[in-house]
Amino acid sequence: MNSPARPTLKPRKTPVQARSTETVAAIYEATIQVLLSHGAERLTTTRVAERAGVSIGTLYQYYPNKQSLLFALLEQKLERVTSTLEIACKQARGKPLAQMLDHVVTQYVDAKMMRTDISTALYQISTEMGGPALVAKMQSRSLKALKDMIDTAPDVAAKPEPFIIQMIYTSMASAMRMVLEAGAAPIMVRKLRMHLVLLCQGYMSAVCGIRAIQET
Repeated sequence: MNSPARPTLKPRKTPVQARSTETVAAIYEATIQVLLSHGAERLTTTRVAERAGVSIGTLYQYYPNKQSLLFALLEQKLERVTSTLEIACKQARGKPLAQMLDHVVTQYVDAKMMRTDISTALYQISTEMGGPALVAKMQSRSLKALKDMIDTAPDVAAKPEPFIIQMIYTSMASAMRMVLEAGAAPIMVRKLRMHLVLLCQGYMSAVCGIRAIQET
């Protein structure tokens, strides 16, 4: 017996004109609202179209099913966080290691904390929505950004091997997920920023060594 075909997760087309972009933005926001109010199981393309104020035919021009809608939402969220991390890493190049990590960790936490309700909802369904493949793709970009940044630190005695960069990124991602799943109370987020910076700084100092910067 043939297994049922897996629903496609890719959109049918990408908006080009301003009006199309606005329509897709409205569909995204409606998807978020329906996801949060009804949950993933009761989310339907009909409900999303009604909330977005578009016809079901218009929605289907872009997204063939609810799986592709949720995939697009997850991809958008991960892209925003990854892009923020990449920008933060570029901004911190050439600074002492401690300053680098302070800046990058803070920016990463702040990006992940935008719309925590969405992050929590998406975590719960990410495995079904192609999340692992998306996460792997974004992780690869993040690891490269972190390595390229740390390689420019003037006070690092030895350039870190890939495993060390992986440990830094995994620590950031795992700690963030723990806080989100615990409800992300403001006091917990404040503690996370401080302790995650210290954790990353201490670990990198221990495994790579810090040398004094020669003043010119």
